[in-house]
Amino acid sequence: MSLDSTERLYLARQVTLARAILVALALVDLLEMHATPVRRAPALFLEGYLLVAVAAALAGRIFDESRVRIPLAADFIALAAFLYLTPSVSAFWFLFVFVVFAVATNGNTRAMLILVGAATAGVIVRAALIDPIGLRSAVHCLTLGLGTLVSGLGMGYLGARERAHLGRQQFLEKLTRLLQFERGLAESIRQLLGELALEFESEQACLAIRDEEIERLFVWRVRAGEHEPHSPETLPLAKSDTFLADSFEISMCWEFRNGNGTGAGFGWDRRNGAQFRDVPIPPSSTQTEFGAKSLMAVAIESGGRPSGRVLLVNPQKKFSAGDLRWLEQIVRQVGPPLENVFLLRHLRARAVESERSRISRDLHDGILQTLLSLNIQLGVLRNKLPQKPEQAAEELANLQKTVREESEELRRMVTDLRPLRVESADMRELMFSFAERFRNESSVAVDLFIEDRSMRLPDRICRELFQIYRESLHNIKKHANASHVVVKLGQDEAKVFLVVDDNGRGFSFSGRYTSEELDRLRLGPISIKERTRSVGGTLTVESNPGHGARLTIEIPLS
Repeated sequence: MSLDSTERLYLARQVTLARAILVALALVDLLEMHATPVRRAPALFLEGYLLVAVAAALAGRIFDESRVRIPLAADFIALAAFLYLTPSVSAFWFLFVFVVFAVATNGNTRAMLILVGAATAGVIVRAALIDPIGLRSAVHCLTLGLGTLVSGLGMGYLGARERAHLGRQQFLEKLTRLLQFERGLAESIRQLLGELALEFESEQACLAIRDEEIERLFVWRVRAGEHEPHSPETLPLAKSDTFLADSFEISMCWEFRNGNGTGAGFGWDRRNGAQFRDVPIPPSSTQTEFGAKSLMAVAIESGGRPSGRVLLVNPQKKFSAGDLRWLEQIVRQVGPPLENVFLLRHLRARAVESERSRISRDLHDGILQTLLSLNIQLGVLRNKLPQKPEQAAEELANLQKTVREESEELRRMVTDLRPLRVESADMRELMFSFAERFRNESSVAVDLFIEDRSMRLPDRICRELFQIYRESLHNIKKHANASHVVVKLGQDEAKVFLVVDDNGRGFSFSGRYTSEELDRLRLGPISIKERTRSVGGTLTVESNPGHGARLTIEIPLS
């Protein structure tokens, strides 16, 4: 897996630091661990190498690290030169394990294996040239060679694991970034499944989610390299076994041997990791539906409970236990952001539905009723005109006035339906401007208090707050029969709050209720409740029938 610049820089810093530490350890070993006097050449070599390593580490903190980095080829040359100069194999090992680590973190496994083999052979040959020929000498040489081989392979494994770990973290972050509400649900899931198909070299990736509330199964399927987003298949729950591969609690891989669904597989209980000696056979309909020769299935959770499956079908190579663990880790990572996308989509759908209901209700109760009344009155006037023309003219003037008023109301509704862009810098001015317009168009007095003159809020919160403010005043104008409204907008370190307080007739209920309590009682302003939830806020409604109502909206800023 290729790494981006941040991960490569992190590994380069690890290598730079490891170089300085291990060269220093090699020098200490050379000077302190041997009774015989040390030759000056290897000691001077290590001292110079250490100075260069420390200088590179310090320069990397000050300057651009890519310009002061020591080439890996220079470390190869230094290792070979030190093997020739040093009388101490243990001192050589410090430099050797460093170079192996540097090569392994660079992602070059072949070069790492060649280095380990060459160093092992070099240590054996060097020991054989120094020691007299004999059984004891042969055992000593082989022991040194074995130690070099094991330490080299072990350090190479650690370096490769470090690189693989960073690569996996990078991949998980990439998948998390793909799951954004702004991308849309279909596009987010297409990209997620496409990345999974490529990562595991599979022919097809599938996400199946079961919605118990509406008793439907939603299925997204993406083939490797596919770029067109698709709406999910909506299926009855009777198809669950096919796409959920039977039990949610089993993470499994399965190889089909023929068309009747038999085969072999492995897996474990996803809750405790207990291995299954006999993995349940997936339904034959699963093999038929996907044309599967092999598959891997992992459960995905929603609200702490399993709600669906991620399936990968027909890999280019056989799935392993490591692949299954890796897919489990991926699904655990992407589960919460994917659930958030689902929830936000659901909230938006409810908000849209509520807004449509409000518009339909406003049109039916307002303009349509007025048009119906106008039609009746025009019919009466047509009959009255020949007998009482003066009275008919007066009534026509009244009808004309009514048409003008309804035209203004319709124009206001159309204006309110236009997309609205509200930013922190504009919030104060927009709210005061709307309050002024509201006073002119109605008989309701509005007092607006904004505590902070320099509010700093995300644009989305500003937009929803302004819509709530505007809709609250419209509701008061239409339904509350109020003469006075007080609006307060404020902000502290933790939250922003909006309070709308009127002296009208209040709601049909009495007392103080949260939005959750209003939901259970099927009371309160639906659209305002949904807008508040969409930005993670809370709504409280206080009503005193005959004496007014107060709406309090609080939205956390963290």
